[in-house]
Amino acid sequence: MCGIIGYIGPREATSILINGLKRLEYRGYDSAGLAVLFGKKIICKKVKGKISSLESALKNKPLTSNLGIAHTRWATHGIPNKINAHPHTDCTNKIAIVHNGIIENFATLKKILESKGHRFKSDTDSEILAHLIEQYCHNGKKPLEKSVSLALREVEGAYALAVISEYEPEKIVAARKGSPLVIGISKNNEYLIASDASAIVEHTKNIIYLDDNEIVTITPNKHRVIENIHQNGVDKKIETINWNLDKIEKQGFNSFMLKEIFEQPESIANAMRGRIIKNHNQVKFGGLEEIESKIKQTERIIIPACGTSWHAGLISEYIFEELAQIPVEVEYASEFRYRNPVIESNSLCLFISQSGETADVLAALELAKQKQALCFGICNVVGSTIARAVDAGIYLHAGPEIGVASTKAFTSQLTVLTLLAVYFANLKKTLTKIKIKQILSELEQIPAKIQLLLKQNQNILDLSKKFANSTNFLYLGRGYNFPIALEGALKLKEISYIHAEGYPAAEMKHGPIALIDKKMPVVFIAPQDSTYNKIVSNILEVKARGGQIIVLATTGDKKISQIADHIIYIPKTINILSPILNTVPLQLLAYHIARLKNCDVDKPRNLAKSVTVE
Repeated sequence: MCGIIGYIGPREATSILINGLKRLEYRGYDSAGLAVLFGKKIICKKVKGKISSLESALKNKPLTSNLGIAHTRWATHGIPNKINAHPHTDCTNKIAIVHNGIIENFATLKKILESKGHRFKSDTDSEILAHLIEQYCHNGKKPLEKSVSLALREVEGAYALAVISEYEPEKIVAARKGSPLVIGISKNNEYLIASDASAIVEHTKNIIYLDDNEIVTITPNKHRVIENIHQNGVDKKIETINWNLDKIEKQGFNSFMLKEIFEQPESIANAMRGRIIKNHNQVKFGGLEEIESKIKQTERIIIPACGTSWHAGLISEYIFEELAQIPVEVEYASEFRYRNPVIESNSLCLFISQSGETADVLAALELAKQKQALCFGICNVVGSTIARAVDAGIYLHAGPEIGVASTKAFTSQLTVLTLLAVYFANLKKTLTKIKIKQILSELEQIPAKIQLLLKQNQNILDLSKKFANSTNFLYLGRGYNFPIALEGALKLKEISYIHAEGYPAAEMKHGPIALIDKKMPVVFIAPQDSTYNKIVSNILEVKARGGQIIVLATTGDKKISQIADHIIYIPKTINILSPILNTVPLQLLAYHIARLKNCDVDKPRNLAKSVTVE
């Protein structure tokens, strides 16, 4: 979940490293640091806190160098402080490393190294790597890449790693296993390494995605990739990033989260673009032709996911079962991997992850592949590990999502999952052409309807002012919108630190109703669908107990206006698409409450965008 970046080339490295860290700060922001070769000596600078603190520290003592590595941390082992910040060095301070991941056997390795005289400065697992490399380096007698390779053979766990050494001052060695790492290749005789492409896109669009167990050695004007940490050379394809720097800028918005909420009409349109065939009666996905026969035979779908992606999976369970009549099981990926799930030959495992790097989802994918399941991925990040590991998949095309709390990626996931369900239904002949045309026609109207919702931004801000000091929230929905109650509560928890829970509305009477009093805001998601009369009864139950009632209601619903304290009106759409619309005002509600509480909505405490450790 940490972010790493490295640079070697003719330009001054420090400013490039700092700007790259700023692009990666969504991955972690407990502490930050860099190491550069100043002359032929490694100089480290580390701080507790955000990148801005590191930048300020360097203004007083600027470092000039053409080679360096840097890191922004999300703490796993060791509290967030200056000592535990990366980079870490060996006993001689001649080798420096930055690391993203977890070394699971670090305690055992630490005891062995301490018995050999090594002395550790931090409480982190990562420092082990610097000392292991030192052990094999023999004061520079062995090449750095060979020393890294030998050290990594002893390591259990996950890593994206970059290493520099005074013994070879014109070299960076990088490696990955289970944590993402890309190499940027510039025409200006320079190389960059980073946890993701956002940190290097301003310098080059030509990148190499490292795969697990691969090591790259970078020297001026040259790179070499070896595989399986056994020194076997491998040719890697150079790929091109297809988005620009302006996609990861705020563009006048005061936060990335608000920008990304307002980008949803565009991101949803991009998720549909080229995938709906003329006359609105067919869906087409490039790259699925090879597994189409297996899709026709699919009799069960298993969806392992985490967080917001898990909520998208829950909604797709309703959609797939209604449209394609295929039973669906939605799993917490972290639990799926620790049992022995039954996966039949006609099952499809569908993995949902914005980043495509989520550690628990990757582990679930590995388990499914071991069981020879058909594996399908839905990701946003092109070239991500999950996207490259599955048998087939679909990209969201939502563009980079920088805000830690997912917004546009979630609604894009719902859009793609709806299209995929229609695609399955068409193959399995479970829907008429007329019904498919109706669904796709309604789906194409969603971006315009979200534009209408966004015009209510000021009204939602005014509503937020009434509840910014609340300490608890309850979100209730039924049917397709029960998972939206979960997602609405998660958004509020993530960025405002207010305790919130989502429930199926009917479950309120089985416990949560005990919480209702005059101080409790209760958000009901109440579109005029088949559950409408039932949820109105639930609203009346809360009203009888004095709860403060906020309702998301269908435009023109006059009945709700007689019982709700506050109403946000939602444009009318068909049942299966209502979750896409209903999530937008809940995103805005959470956003404005968090801002009123002076919370950092883009970088909420203790969270990171890409969860690349277990």
